[in-house]
Amino acid sequence: MAINAHQGKSYHLGFGKSVTRSNLVKANENRDYQIFKVFVYHLVAIASQQRANHDFKIKGQVYAFDSTTIDLCLSVFWWAKFRRNKGVIKLNTLFDVTTQIPAFVHITPAGVHDVNAMGVLVYEPGAYYIFDRGYVD
Repeated sequence: MAINAHQGKSYHLGFGKSVTRSNLVKANENRDYQIFKVFVYHLVAIASQQRANHDFKIKGQVYAFDSTTIDLCLSVFWWAKFRRNKGVIKLNTLFDVTTQIPAFVHITPAGVHDVNAMGVLVYEPGAYYIFDRGYVD
C-alpha cells in the first residue's frame, strides 16, 4: 500500500502503528467526506490549469456529458441492488473537452434515467454541452 511508504506519518493520520484495511475503515468512520470532495475539486482545478489547451477555436467552455454503469459485488455493496444477483451504480460525468479532465461527477442508482442527471448540473453561461439523446426529455 502507498501509505506504508509514509509509516512515520501514520499515527498522525489516525491509523496507529500499522496500516490495515480495518484501520482505514475505523479512521474514515469519523471523517466527514466533504474534506475529500473539497480536496478533489482543488486538485482538478490545478490539473485543469496545467492541462488547458485551446485546440478548439470556440469562444466558451466545451463539455461532453455521458454516463456509464459500474458493476458491483452485491455481497459488499448491498445498497447498490439492481437485479436479484447484480449490484450496479450509474456514473454521470461532465468532461471538460479543453483540459480532458472530468469537471463534474454524479453517482446514482442504475435505474435512474440519464435525463435526471441534467438537473443536477450547474450550467455556465456561454458554455457548450455535448450529450446524446438519452439526456433529452
